[in-house]
Amino acid sequence: MVKGLIRQSLSGYYDIEVDGIEYRTRARGNFRKKGQTPLVGDWVEFKADKPEEGYILKIYPRTNTMIRPPVANVDVAIVVTACKEPKFSSNLLDRQLVMLEKNNIRPLLYFSKEDLLPPSEAEKMREIMAYYQKYYLCFSSQTDEPSTILTGLKNDIVVVMGQTGAGKSTLLNTLAPQLQLETGEVSKALSRGRHTTRKTALLPVEGNLIADTPGFSSFELLDVTKEQLPLLFTDFDQRGCKFRGCLHLNEPHCAVKDKVQKGEILKSRYDNYIQFQNELKRQKPKYKK
Repeated sequence: MVKGLIRQSLSGYYDIEVDGIEYRTRARGNFRKKGQTPLVGDWVEFKADKPEEGYILKIYPRTNTMIRPPVANVDVAIVVTACKEPKFSSNLLDRQLVMLEKNNIRPLLYFSKEDLLPPSEAEKMREIMAYYQKYYLCFSSQTDEPSTILTGLKNDIVVVMGQTGAGKSTLLNTLAPQLQLETGEVSKALSRGRHTTRKTALLPVEGNLIADTPGFSSFELLDVTKEQLPLLFTDFDQRGCKFRGCLHLNEPHCAVKDKVQKGEILKSRYDNYIQFQNELKRQKPKYKK
């Protein structure tokens, strides 16, 4: 048996590269019985008498899983956020950051289309970007070469995600020109309503592996409790709160609410936090069958 990383999946076949040799494998039937599906990014044990005829026998435990693109064991997510066209959405950005934090995925923020902002909006946007810069590594299409995003990354599995139309495919094509992903309105119109078998692959780029499929734009808060949520906002320091386990909602002597009042925490961040708490309250509990 050999251990390897799934680099590509297509129509039930999984390609695994070991020492420069690519093995095409299938998953044994017992995975289906267990309700398990191998994913790109999985470390697996497999057996292959020939490179084109192999079987996956074991999937090693995952550190995390993404749904779109379907990739396991992700280290880094490049979050592409448009400043304009589509309009900047702090809600979507914070939603993505919460889920990345929960799954222990390091976010790199890439703000696109800053050049489309009129001067009045540009100043406000720069203030917002400066705030996020305190807690996350940020890049701007206006001032940074896209290739600098990968500086300092080594042997990481990387995905690109963000809102529709923000420029994910454009960025991916810059980082990995061999992709030649379609971009813009035409490809969006063509793909609407089509059910195609999507290939997912990890491509070697600058010593890392980048998923060749951009992530999607809507994000549910999955498997997060109301007690966990405040811990997933990296700028919410609870040490000054009077009550242990403070939810920063109606509790008195709350350091987080105090910082919002003083302008030390972005009001939009706190407003999004309240909205997320209300969403979690309305979520029906999920029971494992």
